[in-house]
Amino acid sequence: MAEPKYKRVLIKLSGEALAGERGVGIDLPTVQAMAKEIAEVADSGIQIALVIGGGNLWRGAGLVNISPIICRGEPAAEAGMDRVQADYTGMLGTTMNALVMADSLKQLGVDTRVQTAIDMKSVAEPYIRGRALRHLEKGRIVIFAAGIGSPYFSTDTTAALRAAEIEADAILMAKNGVDGVYNDDPRKNADAVKFDELTHVEVIKRGLKIMDATASTLSMDNDIDLVVFNMNEPGNIKRVIFVEQIGTTVSNKAESHK
Repeated sequence: MAEPKYKRVLIKLSGEALAGERGVGIDLPTVQAMAKEIAEVADSGIQIALVIGGGNLWRGAGLVNISPIICRGEPAAEAGMDRVQADYTGMLGTTMNALVMADSLKQLGVDTRVQTAIDMKSVAEPYIRGRALRHLEKGRIVIFAAGIGSPYFSTDTTAALRAAEIEADAILMAKNGVDGVYNDDPRKNADAVKFDELTHVEVIKRGLKIMDATASTLSMDNDIDLVVFNMNEPGNIKRVIFVEQIGTTVSNKAESHK
């Protein structure tokens, strides 16, 4: 097997990815299939952490005109809910997703720990950086849940912050049906061009919506590669780690595109 490009990664999954074709809730066969992919990579010796969004569970059911991108709570706040409470609700959604994914990984024989930024000792460990690092070094998968424990921060920011804290080589942005970053929406523009490489600065200047601005800046300042790829293609996680050119890689070293 080829030498891996990355030895410690943080995989960012959207909550909607766990919902499968239904788009809401948790579809266990979908989660189990994703867990199998992740387990295969872990078996090759790669250290893996996960951050999972909560948009599949916290869409603001019953609220008016709610966007599915609800992890940060803005749409719920626009509908009249207190923004801070909306964000805390989203954090609980991420914890539910983390526990389900952890169970699927454990059933495959993968030692897995869930760490939460909000104290939930009955169901998960509290987030402690040193403990997370020890888990990773021992070959365990660590799932970071409940965001960073504070409102107004997205799970993208959680992913960037935790990746910096555990000194991850890269953040793998596993997208649902999207195979990289384009200069325009490829579903609306047949001439849209996919980038193989971008710099963090280009992403911020062009306003490309890969992550929010806080997460992008954190990734840039801590020199963490970001790889955007289609998670629906079996084996893609392993391909990204073992150097195959798929998706779009964002780094401080990429060639500039004019």
